[in-house]
Amino acid sequence: MDALDGWTRSEHTADVAGEPTTHPVWRKGTGPGVVVVHELPGLTAGVIRFGEELVAAGHTVLLPHLFGPAGREFSNVDVLRVLPRVCISREFTKLARGVTTPVAGWLRSLARELHAELGGPGVGALGMCFTGGFALAMMVDDSTVAPVLCQPSAPFIGLPGRAADLNLSPADADVVRRRAAAGCSVLGIRYASDPLVGTRFDSLTSLIGDAFIRVELEGSGHSTVTEQRSQVAVDAVLDFFAERLR
Repeated sequence: MDALDGWTRSEHTADVAGEPTTHPVWRKGTGPGVVVVHELPGLTAGVIRFGEELVAAGHTVLLPHLFGPAGREFSNVDVLRVLPRVCISREFTKLARGVTTPVAGWLRSLARELHAELGGPGVGALGMCFTGGFALAMMVDDSTVAPVLCQPSAPFIGLPGRAADLNLSPADADVVRRRAAAGCSVLGIRYASDPLVGTRFDSLTSLIGDAFIRVELEGSGHSTVTEQRSQVAVDAVLDFFAERLR
């Protein structure tokens, strides 16, 4: 069975880096809205299965498809195929420090549209790995009230200064700080031994203090809610969305 059976496909268009940009969006469920941003290499079957868990918990789930294949199981071969395309795309920042990824504007627009449709306090947003910081960037818009960062790993570590960078411009970081002070918490989840996250959790604690909820898992792994799925991680996400979105 196709991993996306039962999901409804649409498209969303918004400005990215000064140009109208359209991406497919898959939707399923009822209840408060959650936008799940997939990791490399694309909208994998593991991401879709996690989306199904959110649907079962009573959420309207949107899965934007930003790059790579859709519906396939995770493959390192797919990562190697997709990474060069992502690296040359103007939608994403890969190495630059102190900047917000351009596709954040598109994701904020998607969240605003969902919130306008569903009402309530706002929507949840979850990013993972390469897109982990995207949920934090979405928090700049008031429509996102429950941002979740799973193993945020961009900008890529390897050159000085990037291990602590939050993929945010100074202006956006100021907005995140103000919103956190006003009561918008941020959930972060990682395996404690995962080197790809760098020191970003410490940066988040420095930026927003007690508004940052740290979940650091024992054992080895990287993808906390997909390929090395942790029930502790999934439960933390479900509890966070239940508290913040209803």
